[in-house]
Amino acid sequence: MPTYTGISSEAFRHPLDKQAEQTLRSVPGFNILAKSFLEYLYERPQQIFLMGNSIKAGPRQYPTLYGIFRECMKDLDISSEPSLYVSQNPQVNAYSLGHEQPYLIFNTGLLDLLNETELRTVIAHELGHIKCDHSVLIQMAIWAMGAASLLGELTLGLGNLITTGLIYSFYEWRRKAELSADRAALLVMDDLNPILNSMMKMAGGTQRYGNECHLDEFIRQSEQYRDLDQDNLNQFYKFFIYNGGNGVFLTHPFPVERLHYLTEWSTSQEYQNIRQGNYKRVTKEGSVDVNVEEEGNEVDILRKQIEELQKEIDRIKSEN
Repeated sequence: MPTYTGISSEAFRHPLDKQAEQTLRSVPGFNILAKSFLEYLYERPQQIFLMGNSIKAGPRQYPTLYGIFRECMKDLDISSEPSLYVSQNPQVNAYSLGHEQPYLIFNTGLLDLLNETELRTVIAHELGHIKCDHSVLIQMAIWAMGAASLLGELTLGLGNLITTGLIYSFYEWRRKAELSADRAALLVMDDLNPILNSMMKMAGGTQRYGNECHLDEFIRQSEQYRDLDQDNLNQFYKFFIYNGGNGVFLTHPFPVERLHYLTEWSTSQEYQNIRQGNYKRVTKEGSVDVNVEEEGNEVDILRKQIEELQKEIDRIKSEN
């Protein structure tokens, strides 16, 4: 496996990821929300939950998984080791969060479905999120959606801040950020097929009938899906599905779309240059920074509103 010493996330970050982040930051209310999030960051409680309710991987706990994890860290030149947890959950999923103390969570359902090579692609993908410092904005998106749901019941003046447009922008960025993490996986694997295989399995693979799934057919399905985009009505339906049309906002692009984007990049000159060692090196690592300038009285007003919201939440809890 190749090792990219000193590589910056800017070397492989997808332009749609950058564009979506810029759009997100331009939405009214983002800066104020960022300040509020930094004050109420949901990081330490989650670390406590994981330490108490999951298995922390290490040299003697899930040593195979931990060994792959360490190798991928070296390949992407990540020096500060995140924590790696395995959670008892049948849902086929893995995710990375945390800023001061980043961490990766792998569900047991994912470990049961993928082989070691395919697990390496997912580990590299999640470390790609850490490398790009996506976790701050991902946590903000989760926090904002939770706050928006709460404000549906407790409207204490924050409704104008967490707008529908802001929620849309958060989730649009989250989906585009996955494209950058997919690129990190390709850099580590230096082989497209295991990544596409893992995407196919996560789309609908099973242990029992895995031998009846064929990657070439899944690639053909991706091409057929691309043909649907020629119809404007299909484009509308896709937007509708992505943005809560089925009851939830989707955090990832459809696997067939990810397959297309990554396959396209695998044949690009940019990818070849990185493989040959010609890439942007780290200066100030991390592409996402939520520190914002003071907003004056607006921030003070928001702080008071949040304090009132917290008091109301505490009051409701005490009554239940």
